[in-house]
Amino acid sequence: MKTDTELQHDIVSELEWDPAIHATQVGVAVKDSVVTLTGHLDTYAEKFAIEKAVSRVQGVKAIALEMDVKLSPNHKRSDTEIATASETALKWHSEIPAHSIQLTVEKGWVTLKGEVNWDYQRQAAAKALRSLTGVVGVSNNIRIKHIVTPANVSIRIHDALARHAEREAKHIDVEVKGDMVTLRGVVDSMAERNAAFGAAWSAPGISNVHNEIRIAT
Repeated sequence: MKTDTELQHDIVSELEWDPAIHATQVGVAVKDSVVTLTGHLDTYAEKFAIEKAVSRVQGVKAIALEMDVKLSPNHKRSDTEIATASETALKWHSEIPAHSIQLTVEKGWVTLKGEVNWDYQRQAAAKALRSLTGVVGVSNNIRIKHIVTPANVSIRIHDALARHAEREAKHIDVEVKGDMVTLRGVVDSMAERNAAFGAAWSAPGISNVHNEIRIAT
């Protein structure tokens, strides 16, 4: 098991390795393998990139994001401009069903609402807006439409986990009640925990996933 000092060193190295991140703008503190990130960033896209980078590091149990986005003058846009650009981005995205999503913008923060058939469509909508100039945050309130959940969906989820990583799949319990999945167990990293979460969301008929998987100490 890594010490907090070793984990902090690995996180800083990973941030410096990622060309999309200005590592000098990010403060990294670690206590009991829980990472706190601080700083003022130029774009929301970079904030998301930082979270993804830290979650890749072995030994991270949890992340507290205490960073805010302070747009530079050349990145600032009016809410009207952001709303227009967001509508266009969603319209031209092939994975997002037409006319399925509504959005509002307030002080650069975009809120998405609506219904889609799959979680990947919901995630694609948020991803399409993260890199838009002027956006300081995205709230993804898009719902998954209710459809009949197949009787063998828990088996199918477990099979998907095994295809990704057989060893981790053996330590994960999948419970399905209606259209809700609960994942329990222990894995070695946050990346493995996130992978299991994504696999569960890919199952047909699922509209809610509770991820109770723990990171091994």
